[in-house]
Order: sequence, then structure tokens, then C-alpha cells
Amino acid sequence: MLKEKLDEILEQIWILKEKGKISLINLEQINEGKVILENLKELRNLKLIETGGEHLTLTETGRKKAEEIIRRHRLAERLLADLFELDTEEYEATSCQFEHILSENVTERICSFLGHPPLCPHGKHIPRGECCHKLSKKIEPLITPLGDLEPGYEGKIHFISTHHHGRLEKLSSLGISPGKIVKLIQARPAFVIKVEETEIALDKSIISEIYVKPQEE
Repeated sequence: MLKEKLDEILEQIWILKEKGKISLINLEQINEGKVILENLKELRNLKLIETGGEHLTLTETGRKKAEEIIRRHRLAERLLADLFELDTEEYEATSCQFEHILSENVTERICSFLGHPPLCPHGKHIPRGECCHKLSKKIEPLITPLGDLEPGYEGKIHFISTHHHGRLEKLSSLGISPGKIVKLIQARPAFVIKVEETEIALDKSIISEIYVKPQEE
């Protein structure tokens, strides 16, 4: 099986598992599942999947390979969206190419440069890498949690990483949303930021979920 085809199949299995649609019966009912079913035997021979009854699971080898592909793809999306500000259609198409060619070293450097982002532009989880566990700062991050910065910092909000939908709505109602310019006024004894002409006090847990990029000179 060609590497690119194998990568795409493992990527689809990972995504379907995220959606909870991975039983053999479900695969027969969706377009993405047909390619997987057509290649079940070869995937088993390569020891990438195991099947039993209606169930299909990734082996440890298969899980690791799929995780690496997803990580490369979603980091590429983050890079193209944040650094080059491409629209969704452009960065999705290019990321599909990047996922097949990025080396492990380049992937780790991109992740460090972006500040180890937890989510892709679509809000999906980016698997952690070795650099994330070490919190490598050898390469200056492009995108940084606001809570890691010093008072006086001013930058653009690029994304807010939270699984609390109510929190996103609350922040939005305060004018805190992607694209807005934010300034960190103080960090002690409490965090205070300024958005437009409004100063707002926020908890550290919330500040740490706001990722910003420095204002261009």
C-alpha cells in the first residue's frame, strides 16, 4: 500500500474514533468507511488494526502512526491559519499535503514555534508531542498564552482554548474574541486586561486559555 494512502486511511480511522463511529457496521454506512473496509486485510497484515466481531481497534503501532499523522495535519493547519492567515479552504488543502512530508524534527519545531497549541483551527485536539511534554522554549513561540506574558504586552487574540462553551460566550460578551487586540495591564495580585477601551479582571485559568500573537510593528 502506498504511504499516502495508508496515512489517509489511518487518519480517517482516528477521526471516526473521535466521532464514535468506528464499528464495522457503521463503516458500511458512510463513505469514509468504504476505503477502510476495502483494505481491512492489508491493515491487519501490517498489524495496524485488530478486528473482532463488529469492533475495529488500532493496535499500539497503528495508534502511534495515526496520532503522528493527525498531529502533523493539525499543526500544519494551525501554522497556515495563524502565520499566513490563509482561509479555511486553502489551509485545509495544503495541510493534507504537509501531513505526508513533515519530518518529526520539523513537526516539533513548528509546534514549539506556535507555542504548543492544544487545538487546531476547527477546535479539535492536537495530540501532544515530545516538545510539549518538555515545554520546549528554544524556539520563540509565535502564539503564546496571555498568562505567560508580562504586563504591558499587547497583541492580537488568535484563539481561545476552552471546552467550556459558556465561558466562550461570556468572554465574547465582554469583547474578548479572536481578532481583537488585547493588552495585559497587570498580572498581580489579579490579572487585568484591556480590550478596546474596557479594562477587565480575569482569573488565571481563563487568561491561560487566551492565545495571542504580538502586534506587528
